[in-house]
Amino acid sequence: MTGYVIRRLLLSIPVLLGVSILVFAMVRLIPGDPARAIAGVHASPQYIEQVRAELHLDKSLPVQYMIYMRNLLQGDLGNSTFSRRTVVTELSERFPNTLRLTLGAMLVATIIGMGTGIISATKRNSVFDYLSTLGALVGVAAPVFWLGVMFQIIFSLWLGWLPSGTMAHGWESYVLPSMTLGLATSALLARITRSSMLDVLRQDYITTARAKGLSERVVIFKHALKSAFIPVITVMGLQFGTLLGGAVLTETVFSWPGVGMLMVDSILRRDYPVVQGAVLLLALLFVLINIVVDVIYAFLDPRISLATREVE
Repeated sequence: MTGYVIRRLLLSIPVLLGVSILVFAMVRLIPGDPARAIAGVHASPQYIEQVRAELHLDKSLPVQYMIYMRNLLQGDLGNSTFSRRTVVTELSERFPNTLRLTLGAMLVATIIGMGTGIISATKRNSVFDYLSTLGALVGVAAPVFWLGVMFQIIFSLWLGWLPSGTMAHGWESYVLPSMTLGLATSALLARITRSSMLDVLRQDYITTARAKGLSERVVIFKHALKSAFIPVITVMGLQFGTLLGGAVLTETVFSWPGVGMLMVDSILRRDYPVVQGAVLLLALLFVLINIVVDVIYAFLDPRISLATREVE
């Protein structure tokens, strides 16, 4: 187990290195001169050149990247060119908000998605099954930003039940953003859960359990669910990482002070260090979540070895 985790961590290094190169190159394709934007409209040419030298923008791209990697290996993500604070400080203040939003979205997705999938599988070809399948297709296809705007109009503007954004209203502030972010994932989980449950319910040991006279509730919750959860857990882990990255649109729609909102603001301000730090943080979390999911996968089904998962 320990050896497997260490191997996965070592294999993640090239992935993170590739992400750092890609992001480093892409942020420098953003139109405009960050040195001029930082110095101000009325800054003198001499001051603009001074700012450019401080940011190492007067050097070639390979040299800039080597300087960036040298600082990164020392745990230094740089300073924000907008606030002059360290990138670590900026991210540490915003990340808890994104994490709470993602956990809320995952809770919504789990309750709605898995509940709907289980009921659809046990009531196959019923009206509920058809409606839930249609709802899952709509949920997957609906854009996140459109859902967010619609939820704000309906539940905040028309009905006045919930606040439309920010974090100023306590737990009520989490409802609409969590629903917006979690709805597409709930639709996906519903489809995966339904398919997995149907496969398990066709197995011989389920038929044997029913033949012994066990109630349908016992058959479903004691015998079928554990096996059906294995592929669902994998998808949930992957979706959790996706939700962390997908929070960008949701946070923008709801003015949520998280990492996603920070990334958007930093792109508009041409704040290279913050953009690079935020993307690297999300990439690292995605890699770690995948490792955790593989370990949980092996615990849920001992027949599946970690070596097999590594080959897959």
